Amino acid sequence: MAATTTHAPSLSFLLSHPHSAAPQLRLRPNPRHRLRCATDAAAAPAAPAKHRRAADENIREEAARHRAPSNDFSAWYEPFPPGPDGDPHERYSLDEIVYRSSSGGLLDVRHDMDALARFPGSYWRDLFDSRVGRTTWPYGSGVWSKKEFVLPGIDPDHIVSLFEGNSNLFWAERLGRDHLGGMKDLWVKHCGISHTGSFKDLGMTVLVSQVNRLRRAPLSRPIAGVGCASTGDTSAALSAYCAAAGIPAIVFLPANRISLEQLIQPIANGATVLSLDTDFDGCMRLIREVTAELPIYLANSLNSLRLEGQKTAAIEILQQFDWEVPDWIIVPGGNLGNIYAFYKGFEMCRVLGLVDRLPRLVCAQAANANPLYRYYKSGWTQFQPQVAEPTFASAIQIGDPVSVDRAVVALKATNGIVAEATEEGLMNAMSLADRTGMFACPHTGVALAALFKLREDHTIGPNDRTVVVSTAHGLKFSQSKIDYHDKKIEDMACKYANPPVSVKADFGAVMDVLKKRLKGKL
Repeated sequence: MAATTTHAPSLSFLLSHPHSAAPQLRLRPNPRHRLRCATDAAAAPAAPAKHRRAADENIREEAARHRAPSNDFSAWYEPFPPGPDGDPHERYSLDEIVYRSSSGGLLDVRHDMDALARFPGSYWRDLFDSRVGRTTWPYGSGVWSKKEFVLPGIDPDHIVSLFEGNSNLFWAERLGRDHLGGMKDLWVKHCGISHTGSFKDLGMTVLVSQVNRLRRAPLSRPIAGVGCASTGDTSAALSAYCAAAGIPAIVFLPANRISLEQLIQPIANGATVLSLDTDFDGCMRLIREVTAELPIYLANSLNSLRLEGQKTAAIEILQQFDWEVPDWIIVPGGNLGNIYAFYKGFEMCRVLGLVDRLPRLVCAQAANANPLYRYYKSGWTQFQPQVAEPTFASAIQIGDPVSVDRAVVALKATNGIVAEATEEGLMNAMSLADRTGMFACPHTGVALAALFKLREDHTIGPNDRTVVVSTAHGLKFSQSKIDYHDKKIEDMACKYANPPVSVKADFGAVMDVLKKRLKGKL
């Protein structure tokens, strides 16, 4: 029998057959043609008005009415990494509640790449671009606009989305020009500009959506709630998404080790919050013991579903650069799932032909919680967990990261680097970035401090397109900024402190201060 070749449907076919089995594609106008289109608009005949959906129909119901037949894309769990002594056929359905392989190792979500590869990279680029900024359920989300690469088999009606993602890629023009040796192509990916103020939303929408699917008919699994250990941001994301879905959330937090802004989020969203007299690693041990005994679904990054959402930040960066690959991506690292998620997103796009290469990855750790950095400096010879010391980058204050093996795979595959930042270095980097228009969190300060070091030793060049990943919003860590600018941090010079000036309500006194501050500029 002659072999058959499957060809991707043409754009004209997709437009004329909107309910074909292929993923739906809308074409987006080329921005280079906007000026011409604007000029021609007056002469063009009026387009027919687009009717809104019925008043008694919401966007989920509208999406269901227009839904195309299901596709044959699929995903499942496999052991990570595939071991030479393991069962090569070991795999689990995503509908199974399983967190470890039969040997006790991590699991990874694997996709049917052969099915996805039936469509060329250009098809996927156009499809994903056509969904940006829409309210069509669920594709308006920066995560679910890549649904075929995330959870292809989930029913859209089971998806729990707060329209996360689509975050700003900020051109750090002044920071690069004035403080990093004339860098012209420095960017900051503001993942903290999201519903709960951190990148954790990207993963939590996927995990809670799958839990929602498991709890509902026909599966009807008896899951009483979803639980996590957290340094702050994970608990905030879990609580918000569970609240949106009506699912109980249980969070274990290390007492007195997270910011008030982080603590109030799960409380406000109605989660059961347990403040424990231990560090994150202690919370993690307890939540694993509890989920082994009670029907509570584990939401930490031991669960690989979250990484499927987090990897979409990498795909989004490619979109924002018109599918050109940057030279460097710098990611703060704590539990180390995110550095692997970025690698996974870039690698999936490379394998499927959306791009032709990978960027180099840098994992930046706080010196007070740097087990991966020590492992890297040893030549990857032996990993040694540590008791993490307090750091202003509290969300990455983790001494025994769950995803260390995942991080090593990502760094080796991209010729990556691990860097560290002292407390003074990360706070100065954060504060200097703020002086150029940002409002960075301390974890972004860790990544920026790593960038300063890599520029000083010429590892990163002035013309290298570099993206620093900002993982959380600075407003979640305001106390650290207050202490810095008040110069209340012990043994820290606070080089860029900018305290307010107390002045009498007197014209002459005000003028004296302003003349002093503006000396040479008036």
